[in-house]
Amino acid sequence: MNESYLLSLLVFSPIIGIILLGFIPKAQEQTLKLVGFLATLPPLLLAFVLYSYYLNGTELASFSEKLAWFGIMGKSQPFSVDYELGINGLSLVMIILTAVLSTLAAIASIHIKKEWKGYFILFLALEIGMLGVFASENLILFFLFFEVTLVAMFFLIGKWGYFEKEKAAFRFLVYNGIGSAILLIVIMILLARTGTSNIQAIMSLMASPSGTMPTGDLSSGLKYGLLIALLVAFGIKLPIFPLHTWMLHVHVQAPPSIVMLHSGVLLKIGAFGLIRFGLGFFPEEFSNIAWLIALLGVVNLLYGAFLAFIQTDFKMVLAYSSISHMGIVLIGLGALNQAGIQGAIFQVVSHGLISALLFFLIGVLYERVGTSHMNKLGGLSSVMPLTAGFLLAGALASLGLPGMSGFVSEFMAFLGLFKVMPVLAAVGTIGIIMTAVYLLRAVLNVTYGKKGQSYEKAYDITKIELVPVLVLLGFIVLIGVYPNVLTQPLQLVLEKIVLGIGG
Repeated sequence: MNESYLLSLLVFSPIIGIILLGFIPKAQEQTLKLVGFLATLPPLLLAFVLYSYYLNGTELASFSEKLAWFGIMGKSQPFSVDYELGINGLSLVMIILTAVLSTLAAIASIHIKKEWKGYFILFLALEIGMLGVFASENLILFFLFFEVTLVAMFFLIGKWGYFEKEKAAFRFLVYNGIGSAILLIVIMILLARTGTSNIQAIMSLMASPSGTMPTGDLSSGLKYGLLIALLVAFGIKLPIFPLHTWMLHVHVQAPPSIVMLHSGVLLKIGAFGLIRFGLGFFPEEFSNIAWLIALLGVVNLLYGAFLAFIQTDFKMVLAYSSISHMGIVLIGLGALNQAGIQGAIFQVVSHGLISALLFFLIGVLYERVGTSHMNKLGGLSSVMPLTAGFLLAGALASLGLPGMSGFVSEFMAFLGLFKVMPVLAAVGTIGIIMTAVYLLRAVLNVTYGKKGQSYEKAYDITKIELVPVLVLLGFIVLIGVYPNVLTQPLQLVLEKIVLGIGG
């Protein structure tokens, strides 16, 4: 296979499915389902081909692509914007996560009840956007792919969600639209000052001595302003308290297959952006506000944990749990050492897998009994023992049971913070304790609590539904038992980040 075009093939391969879906009549539901699922397999295969190349010693830089795209005339010099794709260890991990979850979410889409054709066209467009975000080596291209994910998600939530789907879709659009506008302003300022939109070139210019900018150096105040703007733009996506309220509606009202991608991948674009652009472009400024990042992380962790404890709807428990677990990402980044940053990246991947598993299982329950309220789901283990067992396994992974991915990520993030801010880290451990409390409370109430309704029509998890569950649990245990599967591709990225912040 020609390595020069592998990334483009990976990112745009779902287009084949979109074209085929366009020619299939709406009435042929089984064919639409099959084509929609099969269209997610080429990027999955290519993602693992990419990983196999890396394991065999191929440099990730050899997969870079660059084509002339368009130019912008300026007063002193023209600006050129190229079509540029490239990856590093972090991008590779995120691309594999995206490809895996997209295929599993396509399987989970069996619970979608209507208009399969439009659903899968938007689903595949969303996958293209997510893959493009992580493969982009150019800020303009990154932004365009980022916008594709927003548009596709808006329609997927608003059309195929539950009772308040339109409200959730518009909240999603407004909040993320504001984040996009802020991000675009930052990109335009960087393009105007550096004369390039290439991510690596901007990093080099930011790290070079003063007087090297083509159109004038960035002042210290402007750098801090741009970093704070990035923190807000990606903080909405992550989300960071108090920019989180839109996410609660999405996690409750969107269909389970879409929530799997939203919680598993789209929230992680916020963390990816903070690492790639915040730490990458402004390492010195990021170091100076690291205490604020860590503080926001502890606030997220505690706020999400305590509010998850008082919820009666299982979906809301998981929504606040996501807010809490994203606090661990911020804690790791705020530690600003190798252990902390590695823990943050591990948490991005770990939570992506665990949240996808839990939201899928809640979707299975909802399909059986028509509710996710815990006071109506008691005694589940007597009628759906396999589902109840997997739900408990997912909860144990989320609370950080040793041998599962959640333990590795939380341990490294807190280890990093204890090295530099022990008091703040000690306060944050309350959130870890609360995680065990609210998750075990919720799961035990559902599985062994008093029956709140009749389960006459309920049946246990089916063979097709077992596929996402077993695959996700397999990855969760693999990372928990053998963390080096992630550490190896991330090593160079971590070294570069630590070197950039003076480590």
